[in-house]
Parts: sequence; structure tokens; C-alpha cells
Amino acid sequence: MAKDEVDKQPDSVSSVLKVFGILQALGEERAHGITELSQRVMMSKSTVYRFLQTMKSLGYVAQEGDTEKYSLTLKLFELGAKALQNVDLIRSADIQMRELSRLTRETIHLGALEEDSIVYIHKIDSLYNLRMYSRIGRRNPLYSTAIGKVLLAWRDPEEVKSILAEVSFQKNTSRTLTSTDALITQLERVRAQGFGEDNEEQEEGLRCIAVPIFDRFGVVIAGLSISFPTIRFTEEEKGNYVAMLHRAGRLISEQMGYRDYPF
Repeated sequence: MAKDEVDKQPDSVSSVLKVFGILQALGEERAHGITELSQRVMMSKSTVYRFLQTMKSLGYVAQEGDTEKYSLTLKLFELGAKALQNVDLIRSADIQMRELSRLTRETIHLGALEEDSIVYIHKIDSLYNLRMYSRIGRRNPLYSTAIGKVLLAWRDPEEVKSILAEVSFQKNTSRTLTSTDALITQLERVRAQGFGEDNEEQEEGLRCIAVPIFDRFGVVIAGLSISFPTIRFTEEEKGNYVAMLHRAGRLISEQMGYRDYPF
């Protein structure tokens, strides 16, 4: 886009275009000085410098030593890799999730860690009229959801504390955990048994069971769950649900390159 076209855009749009223009120029060649970069993207040196400093503070651009040359970091690559991973994960999980839906008729979720929350990245709705309300992209707490617990259970306790450092524990029901220490104690059991539970901790009358999904390095990258109202569940069914989830979790993990699913 030519400079005069950029200048006609609203300020917010123009700024985004300028940022991506700089990123694209840096991506085409390893390093650029401000003068060279300003000529290439047709912006003033002061504007280019201002954007570079912001991108540097966010970790997307690095300055080479004491020179004025700037280059891209791997942070953009990391973002792209995460997006690609989720696409592959959803594609692999969809078949197993539909099979779980066929067998149980209940709501099936796939969730991933996003900062200090769980975000749903795929979902198969319950075939019953009485069902859990949720949507893809919705965020929920880690401490009161079954998926949240399996996303944390295979992490070091200090990392768990770091992730939850700014989280305010809200007591949604009488069963909701109210502290990081209480959660870490429960996470030890989750890891040992291979599944996490939300026993009416997020919402009265709703239960959920989840298992981990591993990537090729043995890192838990997602949780797979069955959610159901308590009126349609008995404790005798739990073993069957866990077995079905573990089979699906194992198959999805194998698709992601992990062959040593522990359950």
C-alpha cells in the first residue's frame, strides 16, 4: 500500500498497517538500520524509531548490540507455531470428540491454556435438550474446571503458582476451591489418577471429567472433557467415562506425535 493510501486511513488502522509494514521489511532481510528501514517503508525516521521501540519492549524486535540495526525475534514464529498447533490439534481431536458424543450424547469440549485461563477451542454440543451452555473462544477459570486442572497438573507447582499469581479465586459454588495451595494439593491427585474433575465447582448441577492431551514432547497442550448435568450421572458411570476419555486422549496424543500416553 502506498504512503498516501496509508495516510488516508483512520489513525488506528494506519498504525497497524505501519507496524506490519515494518515487520514485513524486517522479515525480508535479517537486520535493518532506522534510516534504511524508514526509506523502505516510506515513513519518517522518528515514526519508525517509535514503533521499533514499542515492538522491542513487547519482545518482537531485538536491537543488535549497541548498533542501530534491528531484527525480528522468534516471538512471531512462536505465535504462528501455536496457531498451527491448534489447527492440527482440532483436526485430530474432532473425530474422537464426535465418537465420544455418539457414545455419551453429552457435551464434549477441547480446551487449551491461555495466560491464566482455559479457552475452549473446539466443542461438540450435547444431543439432549438439557445441556451445558458454552461457546468456542469462551474463557473459564483454571481452578474450577476439569480441563483447567489437567492443564496444570503436569506442571511444576512453582509454575502453577506463577500462572495463578494474579488470579482472584471466586467462589462460584460451595465446592469451589479458594486458594492456589488447595488447588495444588488436588492437582497431585489429578496427575496420579490421570483425570480431573469439576464436581459442581463452576456451576451448581453441572459436572465435568477431563483428561490430558500431550504433544510430541510429552507436554500437556490441551484437555478433553465430557460435561453433563448431575441428574444424568451416577458414580457407577464415572469409570466408563474416564476409560472413554483416556482412549480418545491417547489416540489424539498419538496423532500429535506422543506414543507413551500414561493411562
